[in-house]
Amino acid sequence: MERVVFTLNGTSIAAADLLLGAAGLALLLLVSIAWNLASRARMGRQEALASVERQREMFRAMEEISRQNAGLNGSVRSVAEVLGSRQADLARLVADRLDAVGTRVGAGLEASGKTAGDHLAKLNERLAVIDAAQARVAALTQEVVGLKDILANKQARGAFGQGRLEAIIRDGLPASAFEFQYTLSNNTRPDCVVRLPGDPRVMVIDAKFPLEAFTALRGAMSEEARKQASARVRADVSKHVRDIAERYFLAGETQDIAILFVPSESLYADLHEFFEDIIQKAHKSRIIIVSPSLLMMAVQVMQAIVRDARVREEAHVIQAEVRRLIEEVERLQTRVTKLDSHFKIAQEDVDQIITSAGKIARRGTRIDRMDFETPLPEISEGSFDKAAE
Repeated sequence: MERVVFTLNGTSIAAADLLLGAAGLALLLLVSIAWNLASRARMGRQEALASVERQREMFRAMEEISRQNAGLNGSVRSVAEVLGSRQADLARLVADRLDAVGTRVGAGLEASGKTAGDHLAKLNERLAVIDAAQARVAALTQEVVGLKDILANKQARGAFGQGRLEAIIRDGLPASAFEFQYTLSNNTRPDCVVRLPGDPRVMVIDAKFPLEAFTALRGAMSEEARKQASARVRADVSKHVRDIAERYFLAGETQDIAILFVPSESLYADLHEFFEDIIQKAHKSRIIIVSPSLLMMAVQVMQAIVRDARVREEAHVIQAEVRRLIEEVERLQTRVTKLDSHFKIAQEDVDQIITSAGKIARRGTRIDRMDFETPLPEISEGSFDKAAE
């Protein structure tokens, strides 16, 4: 009977069973070890094959890299050659461009220098003109200062007004129609008298005008000073109007109206704007206050009156000249009529010559075309005779 070693779950396990189990386990271990060794050997062979394959792939990659490196070296050499040629072309192109730019810059600088020279010459001319204008302005300033001095002096101001009056009168009226510094029967001497046709009386024109009051009025800085200057203007102008009325109105010797000449448009405008009462007083005293423009209009009216009077005086001479003119016109009409008849005769002759020339031209055309089927028009001798005439 076999020896029971131990019991497991009610089963008795003997020593022989243990030995058999140990032998089976050992066998199983040996099989497993052998399997592992075989697997490791197989894996080693696969790894060796893979390593050899990797080395082959590495060699092929290295060969490919070498081949690509050789191609790259060739490409680099080609690129270097191309870059060298391109660099030479670029250098040549840059040199050409620089030469062209230098030429253009030189031409531009030369043109700019010429233009600058022209501009400087024109600038010098303009500076010369400006210098001349400045000299004229300086001279005008001196003249204005002189005019101010003239206007500040009563006698010089009177001479200035007298000069403007004489210029206007002399330009508009004939010498027989006016006289300056004429002496009246009361031994007064107005600045100018004008003789109107058909009237022995003279018209008096006075060119003196009080200016100090207007100067004070324009320079007034306060209302009180302005009132005082206005009162002075009214007093001075009113006194001058009374003096003209008392001195220059003489029955049978002077006209019923007199003219007070103001040699400044601005003073005349100030009178009408601020001193209407003085204008009305002067009108009531039969004195007309005029500015240079109004005096020129009055002179033009006087000139028309003088012209009409001279036309009436020379009416018989004008009628005789008109009769002579009519005779000349009639003589001209007769001569024009004769000339017209000569033109009509000449026109008829020209028409006949044109007709003969047309017939000759048609005959020459038919001869040139050898067209003898239709009879040629006959040209009468009278046509040639007329043409010859």
